[in-house]
Amino acid sequence: MAPPILILRDIFLTFGGTPLLEGVELSVSRGDRLCLVGRNGSGKSTLLKIAAGLVEPDTGEHFLQPGTTICYLPQEPDFSGYGSTLDYVEDGLAPEDSSHRAQHLLDLLGLSGGENPGRLSGGEARRCALARALAPKPDILLLDEPTNHLDMPAIQWLEAELKSLPSAIVMISHDRRFLETLSRATVWLDRGQASRLEKGFGDFEEWRDETLEQERLERHKLDRKIVAENHWLIHGVSARRKRNQRRLGALYEMRQQRRELRQVTGDVKMTVTVGNVSGKLVAEAEGISKSYGDPAIIDDFSVRIQRGDRVGLIGPNGAGKTTLLNILTGATQPDHGTVRLGASVQMVTLDQQRESLDPKSSLSDALTGGGGNMVSVAGKDRHVIGYMKDFLFSPEQAKTPIGELSGGERGRLMLARALARPSNLLVLDEPTNDLDLETLDLLQEMLADYQGAVMLVSHDRDFIDRVVTSVIAWEGDGRWMEYAGGYSDIQAQRRLNAVDEEKAKDQTAKKPPPDSTPPSSSAKRKGKLSFNQAHALKTLPGKMAKLESQIESHRKTLADPNLYANDAEAFNTAATALKAAETSLAAMEEEWLALELEREEIEGGKSK
Repeated sequence: MAPPILILRDIFLTFGGTPLLEGVELSVSRGDRLCLVGRNGSGKSTLLKIAAGLVEPDTGEHFLQPGTTICYLPQEPDFSGYGSTLDYVEDGLAPEDSSHRAQHLLDLLGLSGGENPGRLSGGEARRCALARALAPKPDILLLDEPTNHLDMPAIQWLEAELKSLPSAIVMISHDRRFLETLSRATVWLDRGQASRLEKGFGDFEEWRDETLEQERLERHKLDRKIVAENHWLIHGVSARRKRNQRRLGALYEMRQQRRELRQVTGDVKMTVTVGNVSGKLVAEAEGISKSYGDPAIIDDFSVRIQRGDRVGLIGPNGAGKTTLLNILTGATQPDHGTVRLGASVQMVTLDQQRESLDPKSSLSDALTGGGGNMVSVAGKDRHVIGYMKDFLFSPEQAKTPIGELSGGERGRLMLARALARPSNLLVLDEPTNDLDLETLDLLQEMLADYQGAVMLVSHDRDFIDRVVTSVIAWEGDGRWMEYAGGYSDIQAQRRLNAVDEEKAKDQTAKKPPPDSTPPSSSAKRKGKLSFNQAHALKTLPGKMAKLESQIESHRKTLADPNLYANDAEAFNTAATALKAAETSLAAMEEEWLALELEREEIEGGKSK
């Protein structure tokens, strides 16, 4: 095993009240790919700052191997004092680093380097901060929510870039697909303790659930033992007082142990306040167009959204997703075309930038509207403190200014406000930003059970796949198209369309010249697959199964956290072989699907 280049040992940190970190351990070796997971408020970002040397723990050891370089990506970068984005990125370079890489990364991320950092959008700010973190090619890269505000193309670029880096990486993210793609080990922060799983995030949730269940059983056994010993204390200790002092002492120790157990943080309790049932039609757009100059943002798009639909809008930053959402909900008028909203539509909106939150307002005032101590939820009045607890806020936070809340806490507050209002249409613009994975799970379940319609903008591929029934995707040049299913379904449909287009090109290329003899009518009617097609259809499943086995083998090889450090050549060989096998498998799957569709078409034609 490669020696660690960063060690955090026995880290304690308290900000008053319950300790945030209690004896936490973390080690990072060269080439590690660690994801740091845990509930909002568990101390993930704080631990990352301690690793970066930005926060001093109360006690504990911080060891960094001499000469090791670290770059840290914060959730909210500070651009003050910088005249341009290039200045900001270059300021993170060491004297020996090349400034050309800074400009190169900015170009790749869609920035010129001359932008004013104080006027960047959320996505531009995140890309600028990423360029600063990546430019030096550090030994250790610490990333706090790197995908926040990034669009899907940028996230996929970042995944490829991080895969190619030799740096050790410790990352925090709510994006499941991102974590599954990159991580090889998982560190779980829970109730002040850190537990490590030497597997990627894909295996974490099952392991976490098993760990919590085992803990519950152990706690139950301890409770039963305390009950039994209490019974003995009441009914049996008086006659044998001297002989049982040791047993009595053990009982007191068990009671103390039970008192010191930190309970699992409660789950967010989401109750959506459903408004009047809307008509079947929620929104209908016919031939809508919108532009702010050239090119057009939306060009001749039509869609019909009905009660119960959950529609996702996806596309790169700047494509016009929020503009299209505003047009579909009546907040913005199109240049051409018509939009009709259904009868009795009650809309509640969760905005992307949390702009409706006054940073000087208190948490309780934000929920009650500044009047009284009660919140109306699902037709019932509830005390604001009780409703705050549903979203994991403590009573002491009631008077906390919103500006002092973390990103995750602001996200939960926005959800609490939105879900308390009566609605039959939820409009969510980037709802996943800053939420922890458990809260996302509950949000997904709530949206699945919601009786109204949902329109949402998100770059979270896994969230889109789990929630929506259809997707409106940007196709370029102002063109938008609706697809059934989620993000993965779009990818499959686009691959199939590409196969169909390629087949059409091949058939056009093979078309006989005008002066050749036309084929007979019997030849025109294709009665069966050719020998080669039938053979391929029969043998492809076996070949795909072998490739899947090879892919699994390569992944297991690469899962070894010490492989790169011990044998970089073997690591590169396995990674290359894995990529080749995945590419071959994708091609075979597309070929098999096209042949299977052709076979079904032929057999369907015969049955008519």
